[in-house]
Amino acid sequence: MRHNKKFNHLGRKSSHRNAMLANMAVSLIRHKRITTTLAKAKALRVYVEPILTRAKEDTTHSRRVVFGYLQDKLAVTELFKEISTKIADRPGGYTRIIKLGSRQGDAASMAFIELVDYDENMMKTEKKAKRTRRGGAKKAATEETPATETPAVEEPKAEETPAEAPAEENAPAEEPAKEETPAE
Repeated sequence: MRHNKKFNHLGRKSSHRNAMLANMAVSLIRHKRITTTLAKAKALRVYVEPILTRAKEDTTHSRRVVFGYLQDKLAVTELFKEISTKIADRPGGYTRIIKLGSRQGDAASMAFIELVDYDENMMKTEKKAKRTRRGGAKKAATEETPATETPAVEEPKAEETPAEAPAEENAPAEEPAKEETPAE
């Protein structure tokens, strides 16, 4: 019977599977992102996240335990020096799996697994989404409209050149229409 044996064996014997997961974990630590099949990425996440949690405290015992899993001195050094400082305040969920589609040859579902704190693209998008749904949009819209309208009205009046004359005619025609609509 196979009660409580729910992890994916990946079609390998245990020694082959452990060696493969250790090598993939070393590659993930060194490169911060690797591309593999979806099943291997999910198995790697289960394998590497406890190692990353162990790396948060830099003790001799933690280093020896992590080295027992990875068997690579350079990866252990990088894990404890660079990665542990970035994940120090994160309570878990150190990796992200993103599906890529099917592989050309055998139609295996592909994915890449990456360390969350090392993806610059995702960090940029997270910084942009800071407004709330309720009041943030209205406050931002009211603050931006007077700031954009005021310089547009003042600048053309101060400088009256023939090249800017068509811009002056278009700008005041649009602004009074916007101001009259809320007043009505």
